[in-house]
Amino acid sequence: MLRVYEPADLIEGELLAAMLASEGIVAHLGGRHLLGAVGELPMQGLLQLWVGDADAQRARSLIDAYNAAQPLPGPADDPENATGVLLC
Repeated sequence: MLRVYEPADLIEGELLAAMLASEGIVAHLGGRHLLGAVGELPMQGLLQLWVGDADAQRARSLIDAYNAAQPLPGPADDPENATGVLLC
């Protein structure tokens, strides 16, 4: 297994692990059980996202694409053309 990413927090780690699973990549979020000892351990570097060797490059590409994504323009950005449709 290879470490492909260090999430900032547990929520980001769980979100990315689920995103990778939806793409058929089995991911392990390591370090989640260390978060309870934050007062005793350093704050950074506790969480790591691990995937199989064969999936590492694809997982990194998917995570990079996810991190580079921009939000869709909403009604507040262009109120005259707001359709009232929620884009998911």
